[in-house]
Formats: sequence, C-alpha cells, structure tokens
Amino acid sequence: MELSVVKIGSYRGIRLPQSVLDQYGILEVVEVVLEPHRIVLRPPASPRAGWDAAFQLARLLGRDEGLLLPDVLEEEEFRF
Repeated sequence: MELSVVKIGSYRGIRLPQSVLDQYGILEVVEVVLEPHRIVLRPPASPRAGWDAAFQLARLLGRDEGLLLPDVLEEEEFRF
C-alpha cells in the first residue's frame, strides 16, 4: 500500500484508511518503532496483557507460589 505524505501544519504525515485502523485495533494512539530502514506502526502494547490468565493457569496447575517477597508491612511497627 502506498500512501502520500501530506502537510499538516508545520509537520508532515500520512493518513491511514479507517479499515486499516479497524483491522489492527488502533483507536487514538499508535506506537511508533523506528528500526533500520523501516518505521513500524502498531497499537500500543499493554504491559500486563495476559497476566490474569497466566495467574489463573498457574493456580490451576498448583504452581501458585504466593508472595515472592515477604510482606514488609507485617514486620513494621507503626507508632501513632
């Protein structure tokens, strides 16, 4: 697909067809990754996507290890 570069104020940009935005789930924000000889546009990553399912699976498989670090609040003495 070839797109024209258009002037947008003092910037230059491209316009993506709505069908492309819909296909890739891009709503209002796009992540831009600059690689050698290419520019990659993709929907923003969700850093914790899939964690809930992974924790549920671990619990079902008996691999739920609980807290990996001690709960420091239990060891603290609070004075008011």
